[in-house]
Amino acid sequence: MSESLDAKVAARRQAEMVAGLRRLARAPANGSAATLNNSSSAATEVELCDLCGKPLDPDHRHLLHLVDRRILCTCEACLAMRGGDPELRPTGTRTLWLEDFTLSDETWASFGVPIGLAFFIDSTASGSVVALYPSPAGATESELEIETWRDLRAQNPVLMGLEADAEALIVNRMADPPEHAIAPIDECYRLVGLIKVNWEGISGGTGVERAIEMFFAELREQAR
Repeated sequence: MSESLDAKVAARRQAEMVAGLRRLARAPANGSAATLNNSSSAATEVELCDLCGKPLDPDHRHLLHLVDRRILCTCEACLAMRGGDPELRPTGTRTLWLEDFTLSDETWASFGVPIGLAFFIDSTASGSVVALYPSPAGATESELEIETWRDLRAQNPVLMGLEADAEALIVNRMADPPEHAIAPIDECYRLVGLIKVNWEGISGGTGVERAIEMFFAELREQAR
């Protein structure tokens, strides 16, 4: 592929991303709108545990509420005591950068995701794989056809080890080449929060583009 064609592909993907976010900015939000507390609002001096109200360390862990798809900031004591609750699940801890991931344009189109940025979780609450994509209003979700996900997993056996409810496949198709990683679910919701707080005007502005680029650069570094 020539450099000029590469540039055209990258420009097309970025244009699609911006157009999709513009549509989402005009539309009312539906589906889940979970974000990390410290990403969707101005940071406070001291964060508190969402379960007991005690002050938290900056590097505290999180729990995912399986039904509400809501991230809870937790202290170590609450993580130990409540991590086994039926409706709660500790978020994952590994970050894996996927250099040779296979995801064709046709397969991506079959997911029905309106923008080039999404993460995919195996949800035990819904009994399916759920695609979530960020918008100015939060995270919007849609369930995938199980056969489509099985086909993607067959092409990429690394997805066999994806931990349900705890981590996600995250895809950035506005980058050239596209970027893929397995990341903790709370990191994925942090990206949703970053897009919300950096959104400006109708199209999102350059702040959103920079936030996405920096997020994936940090993700790649964490994977090392």
